[in-house]
Amino acid sequence: MGLGWGGILLIAIFALVIFGPKKLPEFGKAAGNTLREFKNATKGMMEDEDHTQKKQDDR
Repeated sequence: MGLGWGGILLIAIFALVIFGPKKLPEFGKAAGNTLREFKNATKGMMEDEDHTQKKQDDR
């Protein structure tokens, strides 16, 4: 169940009507910042796990 171009276009038009053209860039920026923070957090967790695994292997 994926979204095609038609579904994405419909959602974009709906969001434009509901929020207006001035608010959409703010929402996009907030979503981008959230995704960046999530990516950095998961990357940090993976690095911590690798570091812990490496310590256990050295024993």
